[in-house]
Amino acid sequence: QVQLVESGGGSVQAGGSLRLSCAVSGRTSSNYAMGWFRQAPGKEREFVAAISRNGVSTRSADSVKGRFTISRDNPKNMVFLQMTSLKPEDTAVYYCAADSRGSLFVVLTSISSYDYWGQGTQVTVSS
Repeated sequence: QVQLVESGGGSVQAGGSLRLSCAVSGRTSSNYAMGWFRQAPGKEREFVAAISRNGVSTRSADSVKGRFTISRDNPKNMVFLQMTSLKPEDTAVYYCAADSRGSLFVVLTSISSYDYWGQGTQVTVSS
């Protein structure tokens, strides 16, 4: 069993930056493909960014390309989401997710691909 704990959320003005962290415990993080998802009030959870087990492959949603960067530090069992040029529409609860399936280079973008989820961290962007 793996546990995921997100941190780094908060309130920021439009144009600002935040860095979310996801601590992976229970098993070595390199065993898992990782992803970030978000859910705004009244909306469905949506894909934000994902990274392969070895960190070589990444993918991000069109809405955040050029602004958000996903990365990982496997020796420290951490995954990060660097968010810049934040917009009010980025306001949501952000969730870290993990899954052990797939090869070293696989990037998983579907919610249904992930078996493990954190509790989420709130990001609020004001205009």
